[in-house]
Formats: sequence, structure tokens, C-alpha cells
Amino acid sequence: MKVIVSGAALAAILGAALFLFLREDETVARGRVLYNANCASCHGANLEGQPDWQIVGEDGILPAPPHDDSGHTWHHSDTVLIDYITLGGEGAMAKTGVPFNSGMPAFGEVLSDREIASILAFIKSTWSERERSYQADQTAAENG
Repeated sequence: MKVIVSGAALAAILGAALFLFLREDETVARGRVLYNANCASCHGANLEGQPDWQIVGEDGILPAPPHDDSGHTWHHSDTVLIDYITLGGEGAMAKTGVPFNSGMPAFGEVLSDREIASILAFIKSTWSERERSYQADQTAAENG
């Protein structure tokens, strides 16, 4: 079977692919700006988190974890990550029935769903293929 694609059809296909590629770049760029404005003060400008992030502080709260490959953010599904950002650490854990003293504030009244998605797109863009794949599998498994 021979497929003939007109120049106009080919241009439309390439244009759509380019639009999607550029749109992703816009989302990541927007996410970087939003991350810097809302998250970097605790999680680090380079997503490195706070020192000793796995050790509970004197205040009973864990320091902010890194969002780069060295942390555990990529272990969680999108739903969990969105809940953490939207509801804050205590609210997200309370939703699962687990009491938890967290320093993570709720951003649900500060950031829109789209802005939260952009921040996550930025964070994910910094991960290696291995971490992105694992996290995507966690999201897919949760969504059944």
C-alpha cells in the first residue's frame, strides 16, 4: 500500500508536532518560574532540598526533601504529588488517614491546577529517563 501525503498535510502534521513540542517547553519554562517563586526557598534553587532532609528536626518536622534524582519525589504518582502541593503535607497525609507533622504548606489557594501541573512538569524535566519512567509507571498503576 502506497501512502501519498500532500505538502499541505505534511506541513500540518509537522506543525502540530512542533506546536506540541513548543507547548511542552512553555509548560516547563512556566513551571521553572513558578517553582523558583514558590518552592525554591525550601526545596532549593537546584531542587537539592534541605540538608539532612531524612532526619526529623528538633521541631518534629522533616526538612524539605530534594526534587532531583537524589530525592524520593519520583517515587510518587502524580495524584500524590498534586495532593501534597494542593493540600500541604499534613492535608495530603490526613487524606490517607495518616497523621503527619509536616512543614509543607498547602498551595491549593495560591496556585491553580495548571500552575501546579507546570511545576511538576519542570521538576520531571530534570529527572533522568529512569526516574521519569518509574514515576510514570506509578501514576499509570494508580490510575488503573
